[in-house]
Amino acid sequence: MSEYAKSLDDIDARPVAVVGAGTLGRRIALMFSTRGGEVRIFDQNPEQRNAAVQYVDDTIDETLKIIGKGVAGKVIPASTLADAVSGAWLVVEAVPERLDIKIPLWGEIDTAADDDAIFATNSSSYASSTMTENVRNPERMCNMHFYMPPTSNAVDLMSDGDTARDVLDSLLTVLPEFGIHPFEAHRESTGFIFNRIWAAIKRESLEVVAEGVSTPHDIDEMFKINWHLPTGPFAMMDGVGLDVVLDIENHYAAENPNLPTGPRELLQRYVDDGKLGRKTGEGFYSYE
Repeated sequence: MSEYAKSLDDIDARPVAVVGAGTLGRRIALMFSTRGGEVRIFDQNPEQRNAAVQYVDDTIDETLKIIGKGVAGKVIPASTLADAVSGAWLVVEAVPERLDIKIPLWGEIDTAADDDAIFATNSSSYASSTMTENVRNPERMCNMHFYMPPTSNAVDLMSDGDTARDVLDSLLTVLPEFGIHPFEAHRESTGFIFNRIWAAIKRESLEVVAEGVSTPHDIDEMFKINWHLPTGPFAMMDGVGLDVVLDIENHYAAENPNLPTGPRELLQRYVDDGKLGRKTGEGFYSYE
């Protein structure tokens, strides 16, 4: 058994560190605060740190009801990266999807964290193997990709190619205690498991509109009727941000040049017009 193997006894007395306090970072902190332990959250922007703590305070009670177990823990805003990661059994990085940010950041985390801490990137676009340049021991690093907790609690786990088996096994065992349901990708894959399937649905939906076969509204309504979903793919994309959706599609296309161009061209027109979805008040739909 490696030094990275974790049990509930090991983690009960140690914090989790979350680096990045944006939309997903604060939700990740929320989930790790559901067993009564300590979570430290760090962001360069102190307003983001404080907003993340407030988000957890506002949603923890409802989250405990959703997952059906647990007790509220403590989320602490850390003023420095070193303060955040010191003593942590797990460090989760959730900063913007840019390798020029992630690679040097992981070097800083590697220097400051305990030698037996597990490292996990929440990246949805990049495999952890692309950001281990400054990590002395890649055996302790992996992808831990969250969707949108606390209501979408599946996560992808994926090795960086060198991740110790004990790391993955420990996470597969421990994460359900926090209301998180892990699924392992058994080989490196851009988009992991669910996102690859969703990407195909999303891409074909965009292609149907790009070809003039249907409209965003009609496709969403058919999804809602046939699959009993509360919303359809175009409303979902508006929620994510069409600029983000375009970046993801461009990343897929860089690996597979045979993908149809229609979806990216359609998205590009909306982005060029400043129609990015809910965050700008207009995307495929208009919002008050």
